[in-house]
Amino acid sequence: MPIPDALKAPFAALPDAPGVYIYKDEKGREIYVGKALSLRKRVRQYFDDKRPLDFKTADLVARIHDIDFIECKSEVEAFLLENRLIKDLQPRFNMRSKSDVNFPVVEITGEEFPRVIVTRDRSNKHSKYYGPFVNAGWLREALRVLQRVFKYRTCNLDIKENDPKNRFFRPCLEYYIGRCKAPCAGLQTSADYMADIRRLATFMQGRSGEVEKELHREMKLASKARRFEDAAAMRDTLKALESLRDRGSLTDGLEPGVLHIDPKAGVAQLQEVLKLKILPRHIEGIDIAHLHGDETVGSLVSFLDGLPTREQYRRFRIKTVQGIDDFASIREIVSRRYSRLLREGSKLPDLVLIDGGIGQLHAALGALNELHRRTEEQQEKAKPSLSPQSSVLSPLVLASLAKKEEIIYTLDCPEGIRLARRSPALRMLQYVRDEAHRFARHYHHILRRKRVMDE
Repeated sequence: MPIPDALKAPFAALPDAPGVYIYKDEKGREIYVGKALSLRKRVRQYFDDKRPLDFKTADLVARIHDIDFIECKSEVEAFLLENRLIKDLQPRFNMRSKSDVNFPVVEITGEEFPRVIVTRDRSNKHSKYYGPFVNAGWLREALRVLQRVFKYRTCNLDIKENDPKNRFFRPCLEYYIGRCKAPCAGLQTSADYMADIRRLATFMQGRSGEVEKELHREMKLASKARRFEDAAAMRDTLKALESLRDRGSLTDGLEPGVLHIDPKAGVAQLQEVLKLKILPRHIEGIDIAHLHGDETVGSLVSFLDGLPTREQYRRFRIKTVQGIDDFASIREIVSRRYSRLLREGSKLPDLVLIDGGIGQLHAALGALNELHRRTEEQQEKAKPSLSPQSSVLSPLVLASLAKKEEIIYTLDCPEGIRLARRSPALRMLQYVRDEAHRFARHYHHILRRKRVMDE
């Protein structure tokens, strides 16, 4: 059928580029989210007379009253963004995707001799999970490489140490080609096997230096010995290992994995780097986003002990600022957020991170100074005086993190602090900032949902 007149304008705006398209019904509710290598071509297929539609798709098409889209740099980014939007919006025509669309993770089972498998099911409470990753094929290839290093088993046998039957068991081919130490035949103790598994887990936490150095060394030795095929194999092995890093990027605001940071180490180093009196267990991050250039929204995310506490997240629709003014918007969010905490007598966070540079930091400081002034005036009028928690803003520590340069600004270090790119403290702040950015980005897609807004 031809494209309805009401949809011709939004269809004309669709680019011939990768991205995510969002169908809305007559009430403006999001009813379907999809990804495409070419947004224009994919949406056009829904209205192609030569392509018969099943009953469900026909019902969907009949309900489309508007089309929105988000252009992406690649099909991979579109896939990640589609997954996140489906989880955020819960469109009615994405019922299967709500439960089935998930990224592959590495599972280390809780058995006496744990197995290492690629799965999308994360329900086993006795297992440990690492990821998520973008490409399941590359992930499986990388795990085959890691098996050469850590010698873990790939079978489904129920292996028990000191089982008398083990000595009669014949090892499989994996043992003879050096990829397993045959615990099934009693040739490896549980302690030795678990040591290998612990080293694998260390690698999965991002500490891959030891494995990669070994492979680089072997590749150079093979090249010097003119064993060029072996050197090429080592090169391919390194490439497979590097694929483990090809997961949802925090800096893209997409599905964050658990391999980027060590939360405890990040929080501990933050206290040292920022010279804080107490451990910054509770961190809040603030970001500003502009919707189509004519509306500004803000987001606030909350982290406890280095991990997100999503029930504490807040979104703000900017009320007092006309046009685009990041500094004024930050002042409004900071004022609204912490005046409310003071009124409620709630505990203040140990650290507040602002997305931006020294200017954004001073904007937040100005809001806190004004709030402090108003609080002092209220104290002078109040009899008896307000509680100490209602008047003291001194525990509130501010910091900002600038994009690209990744420089940390604080009131004590206005010239900025530069940390190594892999330092736990920097990665912790990046996690907070990028989660705030992701949360703000999707705000305009859920404004119509029935959610309690921060006043």
